[in-house]
Formats: sequence, structure tokens, C-alpha cells
Amino acid sequence: MPPAGRAVLITGASSGLGEACALHLSRVGFHTVAGVRRPEDGERLRAAAAGRLTPVIIDVTGEKSVQAAVHEVAELTGEAGLWGLVNNAGIAVTAPLECLPAELMRRQLDINVIGQLQVIQGFLPLLRVGAGRIVNVSSGLGNVALPYLGAYAASQFAKEALSDTLRRELAPQRVPVVVIQPGAVLTPLWGKMSEEGNRTLESAPAPVQELYRQPFLQFMADNETSARSSHTTPDDVARVVFRALVSRRPKTRYTIGRDATGSRVLARLMPDRALDRIFGGTSTWTHLRN
Repeated sequence: MPPAGRAVLITGASSGLGEACALHLSRVGFHTVAGVRRPEDGERLRAAAAGRLTPVIIDVTGEKSVQAAVHEVAELTGEAGLWGLVNNAGIAVTAPLECLPAELMRRQLDINVIGQLQVIQGFLPLLRVGAGRIVNVSSGLGNVALPYLGAYAASQFAKEALSDTLRRELAPQRVPVVVIQPGAVLTPLWGKMSEEGNRTLESAPAPVQELYRQPFLQFMADNETSARSSHTTPDDVARVVFRALVSRRPKTRYTIGRDATGSRVLARLMPDRALDRIFGGTSTWTHLRN
């Protein structure tokens, strides 16, 4: 099923995995609609693209923004509709759950879960017209929750559940739903996670800070080191997204990297207490690659 100018929308295309996917999909022949939040990011992507790429401003948490993007994409695609929707936009909140303010947890879920569903609801009519499919970018942390990444893991577990339900609800309509589960990939997300996590910890009462400071800082340092040593790159993820978009019968899930595969296997085979012993304390993605 060659790209041949088919239209694909990818959210969160301003940087990291989303940017790599948008540029790769445009290079291999898709008309890539790159969802960004700032016009300057869209222009930068358009200049870097080797094929057809159209930036669209979209804030996944804003109902009016999503509807405006739906209208714009409908005008772009016309009667052909939309071949693919790649839900990649997301953030990663990092902090001990005891220290996590409610507003940060709401933001995590609003962007990674509620916003994704809002985008899917908006674009489903165009996907039906285009005989298209949904590709949800999740994470290995949708299988196993690590310490200090509870908020992010909760959003990824929820995204997995939404994907399973959508796949079963949309099967009679012949709209495939695919999950992409990358492991650790070094992107700008890691720096943002570390900065925000430190700010969150510093806002907690002093006695609570003392309980978590050393293990949390060690956890963040170890995980950044693990990401830097990961053999999985944003381009690897982009190639798998492409495969999910062009396969006649795509898999329900694609895992990328030994850590993501390892987390899926461990979640299926090991009891909770055994997982607690492996991942308790300052666990890192390294455990999942060994």
C-alpha cells in the first residue's frame, strides 16, 4: 500500500519523535500534515522536509483548536480523506507521586489521554472517508510503571486501554488501530523531564524532599545515561510508524527497542512482587534491556 500522496496527520511534530516521523513520512511520499503549536516550528519543518509537508496549528487540549485543524485538514484532503492519524503529542511528568501537585497530574492526563481522544474523535470522519487508520504512539511504560514516572505511566496505561477499546469498536468500520511502543530514546523530552521533576520536588515540604531527593536525582541521572546509550533512535521509530501505515494488515502493537520488548514480556510473565523487587528503588530502563 504505497504512500502515493496519501495524507497523514501527525501531532506533536515540533520536536523529537514527532519531528523525525513527520520528516520521514514526507520523504517517503506521504502528504504529511504536521501538527505543531507555533507557526515558526511549522515553517522550520516545511523548510527541512524533502517532500510535501503542510504544517497545521493544533493544541490537542483545546476543543476549538482541534476543530479548526479538522476543518483545515478536510479542505486539504478533499474527497480523498485522511489515510493516517499518528497521535504522538505528549509530555512526561516526572516526580515522586507524594510530591505531585494535582494540576500537574491533570496536565499529564489532559495532554496524553483526553487530548488524544479529542483528536481521534475529531478526525475519525476523515479517516472513514480515506479508509485510513489510527497509530497511537505509547511507550514501554504502558506495560510496567517505574518509580518517579507514575504520572506518565498512568497516562500510557490509559492510552493503551483507549487503543484496545478503539480497535474493537472500530473493527466493524474497518478502521485499524495500532500502538507503537518505543523504549528509551534520547530526545529533548529528557531534559524537560529532569528540569520539571526537580522543580516539583523542590516545591514539596522540606521533610518530604529529604526522603526523595537522593534516590530521585539518582534515578533521573541513571535514566538519562540509559537513554544516551540506547541504540533506538527517533528515525527507528519513524520507520516503524511508516510500516504501520503501509502494511495491509498492520500488527496491533509494534515494540521498538529491547527495553520496550522486555517490559512487555515481564508484565505478562512475572508476578507483582517479583516486579517490585526488580524495579523498586532507583530502577532505570537498563533493567529492561538486560
